[in-house]
Amino acid sequence: MFRQLTPSILVSPQISVADVEQARAQGVTVIINNRPDDEEPGQVNGAEIEAAAKAAGIAYAAVPVAHGGFAPWQLDGMAAALAQAGEGKILAYCRSGTRSTLLWALTRARAGDHPAALTEQAANAGYDVTPVLQIMDALAAN
Repeated sequence: MFRQLTPSILVSPQISVADVEQARAQGVTVIINNRPDDEEPGQVNGAEIEAAAKAAGIAYAAVPVAHGGFAPWQLDGMAAALAQAGEGKILAYCRSGTRSTLLWALTRARAGDHPAALTEQAANAGYDVTPVLQIMDALAAN
């Protein structure tokens, strides 16, 4: 269920409370929730995932991304959450994993990673960053 973008970054569709233990077993030290609460009926609330993460000794961050796009504060929040991992792994999730992947790619492009390398890493995990490629290029150029 978890897809690997890099050796230390995993992305996933919506996780359950039970998935938190699986994440811990795989070395995850930070879970990033990129999904707004109440996006769809039956979705596990972020507070439940946060409580399970904390009980498992995993840090938790919420950087919700709605379908309207990305804002600078979200890149800032993702960068701060990514910096928490230390030697551990990060698991970012949303409804399908796509928004988490796009936000990761934008954040890493802004930090100076080459957009072509990010595009390849995302593609290897089964995600397409084409919708934000021009923004990645602009962020990387600054």
